[in-house]
Amino acid sequence: MTFTNYSNFDSTLKLTKAVPITVAAFKRLDANDQLGLLWEIYQRMEQEGWIAVATLGTARLKLAQGLLHQIKLMSFSEQLQAMRDLLNKINTPITRAYGLFRNNKLVFWHQLATLIGSGEVVPVPADYKLSPAATEVFNQVMLLDFGRKVQFLRRVVADLGVDPMAI
Repeated sequence: MTFTNYSNFDSTLKLTKAVPITVAAFKRLDANDQLGLLWEIYQRMEQEGWIAVATLGTARLKLAQGLLHQIKLMSFSEQLQAMRDLLNKINTPITRAYGLFRNNKLVFWHQLATLIGSGEVVPVPADYKLSPAATEVFNQVMLLDFGRKVQFLRRVVADLGVDPMAI
């Protein structure tokens, strides 16, 4: 008699669905929670030293630098609105420029997080805490292995902004 062990299959299936489920949970958050969550994830990545590895191999940073420079020239309130517009896919010159990036979106957000950390872009308040819903998604992300964390981030940032070719 042959017995089949389904536990490995179930585990593999759960792992395959982990990223899409976590991305869907991220998308259900409002823009402020999404920004806070991205900030917390990038902070953790910096602390653990894996952000550089995650952004290696991304295409030319110079393409993103022009857009980052435009954002740096804005007031803090305009910067925050530009980030919200990216998350909410509001049609603006900034979101359309971002939409032109193909392989630079992950490195764009990494550089943006670096600028936030340095105070060149609107800083996160010192007493900021994730909402309970955002904390739940953060915990889901932290349970992912390294490759799936990167996959999660790529899927999230790839879907932001406005594709000017689709307008």
